[in-house]
Amino acid sequence: MAGPSGKVDPAAAQRLRIDKWLVQARFFKTRALAAEVVTAGSLRVNGTRIGRPGRDITPGDVLTFPQGARIRVIRILALGLRRGPATEAQELYLDLEPGPATPDPLE
Repeated sequence: MAGPSGKVDPAAAQRLRIDKWLVQARFFKTRALAAEVVTAGSLRVNGTRIGRPGRDITPGDVLTFPQGARIRVIRILALGLRRGPATEAQELYLDLEPGPATPDPLE
């Protein structure tokens, strides 16, 4: 991202708006839906509730938000450049939710 001087600012490249990232990572279909969840106060970044869709996030941040009937807890691994295929989007985050319990095959 270029700054006022036209030069690329390395610090700016490590930040992205939360609503834009949620769409790129394919948690929401549109930026408006992502912004709606944020402005409703339903999203937390590192445990702190936020209400601005323009809040910047960085790799390493932990997000907690509702998605349908689930509460998602994810850690941001990378910032995307676009809304790409699902396989590309899954590389942007680590799901911190425990998976469903698998039955013990010996039982």
